[in-house]
Amino acid sequence: MAASLVVPSDITILEEKKSIGHRQLYIIEKLGLLGMAPFMIRMHYSKMDKGDCRAVLSKKYDPDDKSEAGIIVQKRQEFVRKAVVSTNFMWGTAGTMSGLTWWSFRRYNYQARLVALPFIFYGGTFVGRMVGDIVTGRNAEFSRDRFLGSLPAKVYYNTSA
Repeated sequence: MAASLVVPSDITILEEKKSIGHRQLYIIEKLGLLGMAPFMIRMHYSKMDKGDCRAVLSKKYDPDDKSEAGIIVQKRQEFVRKAVVSTNFMWGTAGTMSGLTWWSFRRYNYQARLVALPFIFYGGTFVGRMVGDIVTGRNAEFSRDRFLGSLPAKVYYNTSA
């Protein structure tokens, strides 16, 4: 089997073309990136990892650019920003629910606490995703914006295309 070559996707090339400089990340975006998975095991390049999200967020675009390409890259950056910021709410809600469970079981021994804790934490991640989506406004997005934001930053090179 031949070695696969990884190249930037079309949307990444468009982002690089429309970029006018470097944008400083806000602290809430840095914390959201910190809460994302550190690496991905890839069979297909179908998702954006932490580095790809950081690359999208760190590009600066002209706010007065009203061309179709300019609007596309700005909407993609806004989707990635909302997704990264909502990660903070996921972990915060899971941690808060776990802490409240630990506190509510304060009269019991530690074995009883440890039985409930992983289940509450796992459930808290789902509740936190919903809270984060509502707070950041991801639940009111158009499907086109969500699709643009979910496009991968890298793809395998295909000679037939």
